[in-house]
Amino acid sequence: MIRRRNAERDEGFATSRQEMVRHQLEERGIHDPRVLDVMGRVPRHRFVDPALVSRAYGDHALPIGAGQTISQPYMVAIMTEALGLEGGERVLEIGTGSGYQTAILAEFTPHLFSIERSPELSRAAAAILKELGYANVILKTGDGTLGWPEHAPYKGIIVTAGAPALPEPLCEQLAEGGRLVIPVGDREIQTLELAVKRHGKIRRHKVLDCAFVPLLGRAGWRE
Repeated sequence: MIRRRNAERDEGFATSRQEMVRHQLEERGIHDPRVLDVMGRVPRHRFVDPALVSRAYGDHALPIGAGQTISQPYMVAIMTEALGLEGGERVLEIGTGSGYQTAILAEFTPHLFSIERSPELSRAAAAILKELGYANVILKTGDGTLGWPEHAPYKGIIVTAGAPALPEPLCEQLAEGGRLVIPVGDREIQTLELAVKRHGKIRRHKVLDCAFVPLLGRAGWRE
Protein backbone atom coordinates (compact mmCIF):
# COMPACT_ATOMS: atom_id res chain seq x y z
CA MET A 1 0.00 0.00 0.00
CA ILE A 2 2.85 2.38 0.86
CA ARG A 3 4.58 1.66 -2.47
CA ARG A 4 1.32 2.32 -4.31
CA ARG A 5 0.82 5.67 -2.58
CA ASN A 6 4.44 6.64 -3.32
CA ALA A 7 4.03 5.67 -6.98
CA GLU A 8 0.89 7.79 -7.27
CA ARG A 9 2.62 10.72 -5.58
CA ASP A 10 5.69 10.37 -7.82
CA GLU A 11 3.50 10.42 -10.93
CA GLY A 12 1.97 13.68 -9.75
CA PHE A 13 5.37 15.38 -9.93
CA ALA A 14 6.15 14.30 -13.50
CA THR A 15 5.16 17.67 -14.97
CA SER A 16 7.28 19.53 -12.41
CA ARG A 17 10.31 17.43 -13.37
CA GLN A 18 9.87 18.10 -17.07
CA GLU A 19 9.52 21.83 -16.47
CA MET A 20 12.66 21.73 -14.33
CA VAL A 21 14.55 19.99 -17.14
CA ARG A 22 13.33 22.41 -19.78
CA HIS A 23 13.72 25.73 -17.95
CA GLN A 24 16.53 25.10 -15.45
CA LEU A 25 18.73 22.71 -17.42
CA GLU A 26 18.23 22.84 -21.19
CA GLU A 27 17.88 26.63 -21.30
CA ARG A 28 21.12 26.97 -19.31
CA GLY A 29 23.18 24.79 -21.62
CA ILE A 30 22.96 21.24 -20.26
CA HIS A 31 23.20 19.26 -23.50
CA ASP A 32 23.91 15.62 -22.58
CA PRO A 33 20.66 13.80 -23.43
CA ARG A 34 21.40 11.12 -20.84
CA VAL A 35 21.69 13.70 -18.05
CA LEU A 36 18.47 15.38 -19.17
CA ASP A 37 16.69 12.03 -19.32
CA VAL A 38 17.82 10.94 -15.86
CA MET A 39 17.05 14.30 -14.27
CA GLY A 40 13.59 14.04 -15.78
CA ARG A 41 13.00 10.62 -14.21
CA VAL A 42 14.54 10.56 -10.73
CA PRO A 43 11.96 11.71 -8.13
CA ARG A 44 13.78 14.59 -6.43
CA HIS A 45 10.82 15.21 -4.09
CA ARG A 46 11.54 11.88 -2.38
CA PHE A 47 14.88 13.22 -1.14
CA VAL A 48 13.69 16.43 0.55
CA ASP A 49 12.05 17.13 3.89
CA PRO A 50 8.28 16.44 3.67
CA ALA A 51 7.64 20.04 4.70
CA LEU A 52 9.58 21.24 1.63
CA VAL A 53 8.14 18.90 -1.00
CA SER A 54 6.34 21.75 -2.74
CA ARG A 55 9.76 23.37 -3.37
CA ALA A 56 11.54 20.17 -4.48
CA TYR A 57 11.79 21.19 -8.14
CA GLY A 58 12.58 24.85 -7.55
CA ASP A 59 15.76 26.52 -8.77
CA HIS A 60 17.55 26.39 -5.43
CA ALA A 61 19.25 24.23 -2.84
CA LEU A 62 17.23 23.06 0.18
CA PRO A 63 18.25 22.15 3.75
CA ILE A 64 18.26 18.44 4.61
CA GLY A 65 19.49 18.55 8.21
CA ALA A 66 22.91 18.11 9.83
CA GLY A 67 23.95 21.46 8.36
CA GLN A 68 23.79 20.04 4.82
CA THR A 69 21.76 20.78 1.69
CA ILE A 70 20.39 19.05 -1.39
CA SER A 71 22.02 20.90 -4.28
CA GLN A 72 20.19 23.05 -6.83
CA PRO A 73 19.04 20.86 -9.78
CA TYR A 74 21.25 22.78 -12.22
CA MET A 75 24.32 22.16 -10.06
CA VAL A 76 23.55 18.44 -9.88
CA ALA A 77 23.19 18.34 -13.67
CA ILE A 78 26.35 20.28 -14.50
CA MET A 79 28.47 18.22 -12.08
CA THR A 80 27.09 14.99 -13.51
CA GLU A 81 27.66 16.16 -17.08
CA ALA A 82 31.24 17.21 -16.23
CA LEU A 83 32.06 13.65 -15.12
CA GLY A 84 31.51 12.51 -18.70
CA LEU A 85 30.40 9.01 -17.73
CA GLU A 86 29.88 6.56 -20.58
CA GLY A 87 28.66 3.57 -18.58
CA GLY A 88 30.48 0.89 -16.61
CA GLU A 89 32.93 3.21 -14.85
CA ARG A 90 33.74 2.86 -11.16
CA VAL A 91 32.60 6.08 -9.46
CA LEU A 92 33.16 7.56 -6.00
CA GLU A 93 30.88 10.20 -4.47
CA ILE A 94 32.02 12.24 -1.49
CA GLY A 95 28.99 13.51 0.42
CA THR A 96 25.96 11.25 0.04
CA GLY A 97 23.77 13.88 1.70
CA SER A 98 20.10 13.32 0.85
CA GLY A 99 21.01 10.64 -1.71
CA TYR A 100 19.65 12.58 -4.70
CA GLN A 101 22.97 13.08 -6.49
CA THR A 102 23.71 9.45 -5.60
CA ALA A 103 20.55 8.30 -7.37
CA ILE A 104 21.41 10.37 -10.44
CA LEU A 105 24.90 8.83 -10.62
CA ALA A 106 23.54 5.35 -10.02
CA GLU A 107 21.69 5.63 -13.34
CA PHE A 108 25.06 5.87 -15.12
CA THR A 109 27.23 3.26 -13.45
CA PRO A 110 26.91 -0.23 -11.97
CA HIS A 111 29.73 0.51 -9.50
CA LEU A 112 28.95 3.51 -7.29
CA PHE A 113 30.55 4.07 -3.89
CA SER A 114 29.41 6.95 -1.69
CA ILE A 115 30.72 8.28 1.63
CA GLU A 116 28.77 10.47 4.06
CA ARG A 117 30.13 12.08 7.22
CA SER A 118 26.76 12.17 9.02
CA PRO A 119 25.43 8.76 10.15
CA GLU A 120 21.90 10.21 10.30
CA LEU A 121 21.97 11.40 6.69
CA SER A 122 23.60 8.18 5.50
CA ARG A 123 20.88 6.04 7.08
CA ALA A 124 18.10 8.20 5.62
CA ALA A 125 19.66 8.16 2.13
CA ALA A 126 20.18 4.39 2.29
CA ALA A 127 16.49 3.86 3.09
CA ILE A 128 15.29 5.99 0.18
CA LEU A 129 17.75 4.50 -2.30
CA LYS A 130 16.71 0.99 -1.28
CA GLU A 131 13.03 1.84 -1.63
CA LEU A 132 13.67 3.21 -5.13
CA GLY A 133 15.52 0.04 -6.12
CA TYR A 134 19.13 1.26 -6.39
CA ALA A 135 21.02 -1.94 -5.63
CA ASN A 136 24.25 -0.79 -7.32
CA VAL A 137 25.21 1.70 -4.58
CA ILE A 138 27.53 0.93 -1.67
CA LEU A 139 27.41 3.47 1.16
CA LYS A 140 29.55 4.05 4.20
CA THR A 141 29.93 6.65 6.93
CA GLY A 142 33.33 8.26 7.36
CA ASP A 143 35.79 10.96 6.36
CA GLY A 144 35.22 11.41 2.64
CA THR A 145 38.33 13.55 2.19
CA LEU A 146 40.36 10.34 2.55
CA GLY A 147 38.42 8.60 -0.22
CA TRP A 148 37.79 4.86 -0.26
CA PRO A 149 41.10 3.23 -1.25
CA GLU A 150 39.80 -0.34 -1.03
CA HIS A 151 37.82 0.16 -4.24
CA ALA A 152 40.19 2.50 -6.09
CA PRO A 153 41.02 3.50 -8.75
CA TYR A 154 37.95 5.46 -9.87
CA LYS A 155 37.23 6.82 -13.32
CA GLY A 156 35.00 9.44 -11.77
CA ILE A 157 35.02 11.17 -8.39
CA ILE A 158 32.45 13.81 -7.44
CA VAL A 159 32.64 15.94 -4.29
CA THR A 160 29.49 17.69 -3.11
CA ALA A 161 31.09 20.08 -0.60
CA GLY A 162 33.62 22.90 -0.90
CA ALA A 163 37.29 22.04 -0.30
CA PRO A 164 40.19 24.42 0.49
CA ALA A 165 42.33 22.52 -2.06
CA LEU A 166 42.25 19.30 -4.06
CA PRO A 167 42.38 16.49 -1.47
CA GLU A 168 45.53 14.52 -2.20
CA PRO A 169 43.96 11.12 -1.33
CA LEU A 170 41.29 11.68 -3.97
CA CYS A 171 43.85 12.62 -6.59
CA GLU A 172 45.80 9.46 -5.78
CA GLN A 173 42.69 7.30 -6.10
CA LEU A 174 41.74 8.79 -9.47
CA ALA A 175 42.42 6.43 -12.38
CA GLU A 176 44.47 7.43 -15.41
CA GLY A 177 42.15 9.45 -17.60
CA GLY A 178 39.76 9.83 -14.66
CA ARG A 179 37.81 12.99 -13.86
CA LEU A 180 37.37 14.64 -10.45
CA VAL A 181 34.60 17.25 -10.11
CA ILE A 182 34.97 19.35 -6.98
CA PRO A 183 34.26 22.86 -5.61
CA VAL A 184 37.50 24.51 -4.42
CA GLY A 185 37.87 27.83 -2.61
CA ASP A 186 37.09 29.33 0.78
CA ARG A 187 34.31 28.35 3.18
CA GLU A 188 31.69 30.57 1.53
CA ILE A 189 32.48 30.81 -2.20
CA GLN A 190 34.22 28.29 -4.44
CA THR A 191 35.03 27.51 -8.05
CA LEU A 192 33.68 24.27 -9.42
CA GLU A 193 36.67 22.53 -11.00
CA LEU A 194 37.14 19.59 -13.31
CA ALA A 195 40.45 17.87 -12.59
CA VAL A 196 41.63 15.28 -15.13
CA LYS A 197 44.54 12.87 -14.58
CA ARG A 198 46.81 12.53 -17.61
CA HIS A 199 50.10 10.63 -17.43
CA GLY A 200 49.92 10.71 -13.66
CA LYS A 201 49.49 14.50 -13.49
CA ILE A 202 46.39 16.50 -12.58
CA ARG A 203 45.20 19.17 -14.98
CA ARG A 204 42.58 21.57 -13.59
CA HIS A 205 39.82 23.36 -15.49
CA LYS A 206 37.34 25.92 -14.17
CA VAL A 207 33.66 25.11 -14.72
CA LEU A 208 31.82 27.91 -12.88
CA ASP A 209 31.59 29.80 -9.59
CA CYS A 210 29.51 28.16 -6.87
CA ALA A 211 28.75 28.01 -3.16
CA PHE A 212 28.73 24.73 -1.22
CA VAL A 213 28.85 23.80 2.45
CA PRO A 214 32.45 23.15 3.62
CA LEU A 215 34.09 19.77 3.07
CA LEU A 216 35.11 18.69 6.58
CA GLY A 217 37.84 16.15 7.23
CA ARG A 218 41.56 15.49 7.51
CA ALA A 219 42.20 16.53 3.89
CA GLY A 220 39.54 19.28 3.96
CA TRP A 221 38.40 21.94 6.40
CA ARG A 222 38.71 21.49 10.15
CA GLU A 223 35.53 21.77 12.17
